[in-house]
Amino acid sequence: MPEATNTSSRIAIVTGAGSGIGRAAALALLADGWSVVLAGRRAAPLEAVVAESGAADRGFAVPTDVADPKSVEQLFAAAVERFGRVDLLFNNAGVSNPPGPFEDWTPEQWQGVVNVNLNGMFYCLQQAFRTMRAQTPKGGRIINNGSISASAPRPNSAAYTATKHAVSGLTKSASLDGRKHDIAVGQIDIGNALTELSERMSRGVPQANGEIAIEPMMDVKIVGQSVLYMANLPLEANVLFHTVMATKMPFVGRG
Repeated sequence: MPEATNTSSRIAIVTGAGSGIGRAAALALLADGWSVVLAGRRAAPLEAVVAESGAADRGFAVPTDVADPKSVEQLFAAAVERFGRVDLLFNNAGVSNPPGPFEDWTPEQWQGVVNVNLNGMFYCLQQAFRTMRAQTPKGGRIINNGSISASAPRPNSAAYTATKHAVSGLTKSASLDGRKHDIAVGQIDIGNALTELSERMSRGVPQANGEIAIEPMMDVKIVGQSVLYMANLPLEANVLFHTVMATKMPFVGRG
């Protein structure tokens, strides 16, 4: 591992950083001068984001499986060895539902979503607490990626929706437990940001009434800017829940 660099810079870990929302957040943080540890299951996409940022001196790709607690532990150890501390965790990695109605899912399909969206979120949260409470000066910020699905589920979304409800509980509980360590914990709930995975919505997705409808989308860069806003708050302030969504998407009204 390279020697630790100047710890006066702000150090972030972004999980699921190789694509979509994680990529947008990593690029926004790097553009703002943060040093960013990019975590994801495959090295090549992470390294491509670092190259795209033009900040290779501040971007550090660490292949990680968030569903494996040992892999998460190694991620945080690598971040501290490289940069000296961790000031921010964007706890972003997640997967979508298995296909079809939930009564047809196998136990393995259900557990696969839980292992990433809930267990992985917890493992990263736990390691962030352990790191942030022990460093000098202590403290930091954690932003969990929730979803507006925690408030309004889509059809055939039991696994994703259930885990995102659980993430909201983790956020509230950790925000209390973090106070004594100067750790601020908040959550960003995102609706219809245009990524590789959500592009299908612009071609039509099932609605609650059984119809297929094309839904409005927003540029995923807007999400990156929202994460950056939350990240740059002083630790005396916290955005507990932040919702950013396509203005005209079917969420607030009945549909």
